[in-house]
Amino acid sequence: MSTHSRREWLRRILALPAGAWMKRLHAYAEPHKGKVKITNIKAMQIANIAGNCLIKIETDAGLVGYGEAGATGPMARARIETMKRFLIGKDPLQIELHFHEMTSLMHTYMAHIPTISGIDIALWDLAGKITGQPVNVLMGGPFRPAIRMYSHGPGQAMLDAVKAKEWAATIRQMPEKFTSFKIGIDPIIGAPSARYTVTLDNDQLRRVGRAFRNAREAVGEDIDIAVHCHNELDAPSSIQVAKVVEPMNPLFLEDPLPVAYSEAWMSLKRSTRVLILTGEKLELLRGFKPFLDNQAADIVHPDLAFAGGFTGTRKIADYAQLTRTPLALHNVGSLVLCYASAHFGSAIHNFYRSESALGRPARHVEKMSATTPPEVKDGHLTVPTVAGLGFEPNNDYLRSQLMPGEPFW
Repeated sequence: MSTHSRREWLRRILALPAGAWMKRLHAYAEPHKGKVKITNIKAMQIANIAGNCLIKIETDAGLVGYGEAGATGPMARARIETMKRFLIGKDPLQIELHFHEMTSLMHTYMAHIPTISGIDIALWDLAGKITGQPVNVLMGGPFRPAIRMYSHGPGQAMLDAVKAKEWAATIRQMPEKFTSFKIGIDPIIGAPSARYTVTLDNDQLRRVGRAFRNAREAVGEDIDIAVHCHNELDAPSSIQVAKVVEPMNPLFLEDPLPVAYSEAWMSLKRSTRVLILTGEKLELLRGFKPFLDNQAADIVHPDLAFAGGFTGTRKIADYAQLTRTPLALHNVGSLVLCYASAHFGSAIHNFYRSESALGRPARHVEKMSATTPPEVKDGHLTVPTVAGLGFEPNNDYLRSQLMPGEPFW
């Protein structure tokens, strides 16, 4: 490329409007068009990443892209076989085309969005490596060099004021210095996690109130606490939980009602001043649109490994931006999903914060890196500035964490 044409190419990139985020990818990809072909797509499930699996896309140039799918290894491999006809031998930079062909699949089976999500993340990682750019730059950013994260607290312990204070002392010593924690209600109400439960009785509601009072008194006002549900409550119970926790000024109430939109979400929203957050199991814009159109959620909360990867989740973020609705990210998977969330959160204007599996005692996520582990300071994760996602796998560690019967790539 001549000096003049390179300057013109760079000028076009810098002149792109902020909303035309795909044009940034097109501009960077133009000199590399058609030079790299996809040769294989693989899936591998490892332990303790919320049932997800890792995706690997190989190319004839020796470059590899990594993603994470919200599916088990066997499930993802079965769906990958269906989609290989769209991808093998194709240019990985044609991300819009690939996304359309994968997500519009209807026969013999409808498109499996969690598997497609992992493939899409891997395609963006490849695009970064091919063009020499970080993913957040290809997506039009960055708006910020680091993303705010929140962590988790133990629900059962909050029922005991002494244990709550011990937990508060522990989190203040964490090197990551998280300032936001969500606490699950399942152990507090004595219900199995993520299972639809019967209407809560007064004793269960009193337990919820006591647990969150203890948590607030233990951490003071400089630490934010949120109420974490798993879509297990009915409408009356959701309204009552919001009522008993409201005096503790929680950061948000997450996923109290069944996943899909219904009028129950509007009933809850009208009944409380607590911010309502939902979305970790919703797919594509179609899943979020009724919540946004009806203003039934204050914060939308997609998971890149479920909602459509970078491409699908960016459509959600842009639609949410129309009503100035903030977008948080569900993120309890591997380091791949962690870095993907960092790039995505950096690249959108209406980013709120990301969940974090970093900082746990076993340092499971951190050990997945073959290079410098992820850096969290003052509750913020620094976004990698190398090409692609910035994920370099520690294969020895990943091999040691394989689920039974799983192949190593």
